[in-house]
Amino acid sequence: MLIKFSLRNYKVFRERVELSLIASNYDKETNEENVIEVPKFGLRLLKSAVVYGANASGKSKLIEALGHMRNFIHVSSKDSQKGDEIPVEPFRLNTVSENEPSEFEVTFIHNDVLYRYGFEATRYEIVSEWLYYRPNTKEVELYYREKQNFELHKRSFSGLVNQLVKGKNIRENALLLSVAAQFNDERANHIFAWFDNLRIISGINEEGYENFTVQQVKQSDQKHKILHLLQAADLSVQEIAFAKFDPYDLPSNLASKFQDYIWEMGGDALSDDVQTAHIKYNESNQVVGSVMFSMKEAESSGTQKFFALAGPILNVLENGSVFVVDELDAKMHPNLVSAIVKLFHSATTNPKNAQLIFNTHDTNLLESDNFRRDQVWFTEKDRYGAATLYSLADFKVRRNENFETNYIQGKYGAIPYLGNFSRLFNPATETADVEPKG
Repeated sequence: MLIKFSLRNYKVFRERVELSLIASNYDKETNEENVIEVPKFGLRLLKSAVVYGANASGKSKLIEALGHMRNFIHVSSKDSQKGDEIPVEPFRLNTVSENEPSEFEVTFIHNDVLYRYGFEATRYEIVSEWLYYRPNTKEVELYYREKQNFELHKRSFSGLVNQLVKGKNIRENALLLSVAAQFNDERANHIFAWFDNLRIISGINEEGYENFTVQQVKQSDQKHKILHLLQAADLSVQEIAFAKFDPYDLPSNLASKFQDYIWEMGGDALSDDVQTAHIKYNESNQVVGSVMFSMKEAESSGTQKFFALAGPILNVLENGSVFVVDELDAKMHPNLVSAIVKLFHSATTNPKNAQLIFNTHDTNLLESDNFRRDQVWFTEKDRYGAATLYSLADFKVRRNENFETNYIQGKYGAIPYLGNFSRLFNPATETADVEPKG
């Protein structure tokens, strides 16, 4: 479970910002089904968080930062060499910050242990790195690093990792955590396991995860669940199948090795074109059969996206993972997005306490009582181009107030301040006053 994630001096974020999934005491009696009780650590965590903000305000960059942290942890040791640049980008609109390191930190629970891990990095070196864990009530430092100076907890890392540190075999551009995991250190492997279960996807381009759903559909038990989701979404899909490619239809000029491979697979190598079955009726509206349609060619972009999402959603719910989606609402009806959110809030459909974090422009979600105040977050840029992140819980709001109306009216900020669009078509039109920000 994710507890909180913070970053500083990364792309649009100059100052430190923190996304916290710790439930506030103020909302203690509101939507309690949205809260996970963690008595061992005295925590109450949220099952979801949603981020609103104007275009170019930092919503996607917040998610990108978490993905960058995860990816760099995986590749810093094995996919880079001495002297390679670290792929971080500081806030470049300030002469001071552009020369300062970027910072990332995440706090989470894995296998009943609480961890806090983070690092600072420039394009050329790891400036600092730290790992703490809390098996019970007290937080214990496992290691702290300042550039190439390391302090390790003697009993918490394997002898090999200690030898690598003493032998000065940790590169300036590599994370100690990544090196330790590469050498199969048990503690580092636990951290990697949590990051492996951190699912981050784009809600705009589903091609990156559609294949995962396709592979799930090929398993009968998962196919039943995915089909049920499609039917519950009122998409009129009665069945899912795959177009079978006939090897006899191969063009004669196709490379012989590829022809042999397709013949050997019986056409399965080219059978991932998903087909959807829809009911066919006669003139009396009686069912007479079904018609198959190509998912990519005949179904709407919203249906294609929901199908692609179905596999990851079920996987996350079944494994209690953290699911992070950039632009979850893109291409889909607000009611369908709301239904996805409710899957994560329900103890019935989410017994393993998976968490959903996403950004959106869909303000309908604010009106439908989906969220507590502490689940709603906003990003906003100041006049100097730096983004900040803050929560609706920071505002004094009565429980019966309409969050959606207040947000649209600008009471929480995080909306665009628009100029006079008509001036483009009529240069004589006076430029409308634009209310200054910040």
